[in-house]
Amino acid sequence: MRQNPIITCAITGSADTADKSPAVPVSPAQIADSALAAAEAGAAIVHLHVREPETGQPSMRLDLYEETVALIRERNQEVIVNLTTGAGARFVPDEARPQVGAPGTTLEGTAKRMEHVLKIRPDICTLDVGSMNFGEHVFVNTPGHLRTMASEITRAGVTIEAEVFDLGHIRLARRLLDEGVFHTRPIFQLCLGVPWGAEADPATLLQMRDRLPQDVEWSAFGIGAMQFPMVAQSWLAGGHVRVGLEDNLYIARGELADSNAQLVRRAVDILASLGASPASATQARTLLGL
Repeated sequence: MRQNPIITCAITGSADTADKSPAVPVSPAQIADSALAAAEAGAAIVHLHVREPETGQPSMRLDLYEETVALIRERNQEVIVNLTTGAGARFVPDEARPQVGAPGTTLEGTAKRMEHVLKIRPDICTLDVGSMNFGEHVFVNTPGHLRTMASEITRAGVTIEAEVFDLGHIRLARRLLDEGVFHTRPIFQLCLGVPWGAEADPATLLQMRDRLPQDVEWSAFGIGAMQFPMVAQSWLAGGHVRVGLEDNLYIARGELADSNAQLVRRAVDILASLGASPASATQARTLLGL
């Protein structure tokens, strides 16, 4: 167990949550303010998506990413910025012609999916290692696409956080690592409780942990009601932790969280009750080799 685990806060995500909670930030200014408040509360890493300011829908616009990151960096140079590359992977087959994407499909090529990362060059970016049924749509990440993205991203000097949602994803990530695709050692994020990936429970967490490559830094999170239990479980299993409105809208049963900072503070309290305190951004940078 780590004395100073790293807390990541996933600020907004890309799910249809903006109309479910007023706390979900939408505009670049709102996302940046929420990220900065989360950092003040104890998060060393802020994980960012962007949304269309007028509608709250997920976006891939480079200008929105640039504005959001610039606003964060104006006020905090030390917090670790982690950008998603998950956008552009959703496929919803048309009923009549399943080879054609129906409304809701966002499928894009690798160049578009990593455009903002190669331009902004954040500290970290996520890479979703593997395809899966993701709720009612398909999340498409082919091995070939992953090889291209991982190689170009690490060549640009950005550290990859490999997001894995099931055991097969870890198997694929290990193969890519053996092939030398990553160039540098990735961080691993165990994503638990997403329909229809791995369950958010202690047995699954431990099994996934035990399949990871040796000597990698890793974190885990659970979605919804399992967010806070998995904070404790991940720390007890030797990992880092993640919370945030991307993964969970509630601070307690039936009570919406008022901010990402509130979720981070709850994680800090859980860790404190177990005898740990969160790593500062400076400590996290040293540990992760950033």
